[in-house]
Amino acid sequence: MTHPMFNLTGKVAVVSGAAQGMGKATSIAMAEAGADVFMIDRNLEGAEITAATVRELGRRGIAVGTDVSDPEAIREMFQQVDSEFGRVDFLGNIAGEGHLAAPEDLTTEALVSVLNSLVIGRFTMCQEAGRRMLAQGRGSIMNISSLAGVTGMGRGHIAYTMAMHAVAGMTRELSTEWSGRGVRVNAVLPAQVRNPHLELRMADDPTLEDRFVAGIPAGRMGVPDDIKGLVVLLASDASEWITGTLIPMDGGNIAMNAGGSPGHMQHKVQSDFNKNWAGPK
Repeated sequence: MTHPMFNLTGKVAVVSGAAQGMGKATSIAMAEAGADVFMIDRNLEGAEITAATVRELGRRGIAVGTDVSDPEAIREMFQQVDSEFGRVDFLGNIAGEGHLAAPEDLTTEALVSVLNSLVIGRFTMCQEAGRRMLAQGRGSIMNISSLAGVTGMGRGHIAYTMAMHAVAGMTRELSTEWSGRGVRVNAVLPAQVRNPHLELRMADDPTLEDRFVAGIPAGRMGVPDDIKGLVVLLASDASEWITGTLIPMDGGNIAMNAGGSPGHMQHKVQSDFNKNWAGPK
């Protein structure tokens, strides 16, 4: 039996990026915990599939095709939330796109596109949801940032890292401004979580997955469902005094010193040594 603190019955969640990955997992987790879900994605067909799953769980599920890099489209979308549900209790602020380029090659146009998607769009989502939550006197916002929001990544992530640092700072500022009026704001910082884009990158570079896993003490990359428990916690009364936090979801990546060696790698090295060692000569 689910503890009543985690029961989201009667709550309304707005989730961006709902067609796949962590956005899809977040939408389903909300419905499993009892919430109705308003789902947003440019890929409307994919979001509709997620909405069908939400409805199969016995909850209301509505999907819309909205580009979260367009502030005016976001504002119009929240008017639809008002007409359909009349409230917003949780925002899963997940959708957005990065761009890989070496710093010396990054164009201003590409940088502006990333900042529009990951910073301006996410702020507008927070602003619109926040206004409604402030009027209600309570609500919870979960922004997706990244380990790139608190560290440097390299590998051409300059635009993404700039944006994710902004999301981390925005989260702390919004929490400072709003938490005294009942609106909690937190950010989740994932390491590498499998998604279609990342799968394509790993297919192009067969060494990439091993390089990622070498920095993850838990010994594997993330999967979208890894976020489900954290989402329910942040949306529920169980986290009523958790706000302004940057929460790593990374298999121990950020905890490990850059020169450290994860235990699973050490175990493999030791096992290989033991198999190949013939004893003292």
